[in-house]
Amino acid sequence: MSTSGRRVTIHDVARNAGVSITTVSHALNGKGVVAAATRKRVVDAAATLGYSADAIARGLRSNRLGILGLVIRPLDTLDSYLPVGVDYFVRFAGAAAVAALDRGFGLMLVRDPTTGSVPGIALAVDGFIISDPVGNDPVIGLLKRNGIPLVTVGRDVDRPDFTDWIGTGTGADSTEVFAHLLDRGAQRVALVAGTDANAWNADSEIAYRSWCAGRGQEAIVYREDERSGESGGRMVADVMLDSGEPVPDGIYCLTGRHASGLQARLREAGLTVPGDVMIVAGSDSEQTRSSRPTITSVDLSPEATATAAVNFLLSRLDGDARSGPPSVKNVLRARESTNRPLVDS
Repeated sequence: MSTSGRRVTIHDVARNAGVSITTVSHALNGKGVVAAATRKRVVDAAATLGYSADAIARGLRSNRLGILGLVIRPLDTLDSYLPVGVDYFVRFAGAAAVAALDRGFGLMLVRDPTTGSVPGIALAVDGFIISDPVGNDPVIGLLKRNGIPLVTVGRDVDRPDFTDWIGTGTGADSTEVFAHLLDRGAQRVALVAGTDANAWNADSEIAYRSWCAGRGQEAIVYREDERSGESGGRMVADVMLDSGEPVPDGIYCLTGRHASGLQARLREAGLTVPGDVMIVAGSDSEQTRSSRPTITSVDLSPEATATAAVNFLLSRLDGDARSGPPSVKNVLRARESTNRPLVDS
């Protein structure tokens, strides 16, 4: 939709690009003879305005279809939609599909619809669930401009006015992890976050820095690209080992793959886990469960989160704008990597 709330039309695109509506149609549908520079100008104008050229999608959205869309944003930034060992998203998508079926809806998984590789018909759904949006997420912008209902799992850190999001318990998880490490004798706790501009990374760091300020500890933050997997965790470990400072004796590593690589490299360097270093992963995964020693992890409760997201979206589709978003309680699964005796307080 336009900023006035009116749905964007082909006339708006033509006016913005300074061409005729016929040229817009040909440029977006690949028909006719349109100069490359003109085609690019039209495509850019359509993207800026959030115009969907698929007439079928626009027509279908005028009626209830019985289909929900799901966009999992972290997978859009990874090199694969099936990252090795990361079962959270498979569990989330499966649970969302079952929850939708239970309410009489189907569920369609969609890649980032702002890219040219996704057909406009992908927008022909009753509403979208966006998992872990990035800051000022263009997918949210596209859906809002086209008047498509949506809810998100996790907030858009750059859209404070967007409130239809489910809290994922990040702050509470962080507080529980730090208490778990402190109770087992950790003196210097570090955070290893990812680089995606999402609420999970941002809110984990906010909680960590607040916790450090309360204890008088200097914040020790490392950031590593989520795509790097276990090798990225090894690179963070090398930075710790080469810093000239003692390796922190408590490490909260948000991704399970980073945690597994980090632990393996520290052990190769002669450190013991949990004797010298305790490690907690912020997301349970195949790697955290199969590492030796096994790694204490936060189970992010994808099944409960997905069910809550489906129910929340359907409440919005039914016109319920009063009920607030639900919250989900996650579970800290203690394993060998933090298996120290409790310290007397």
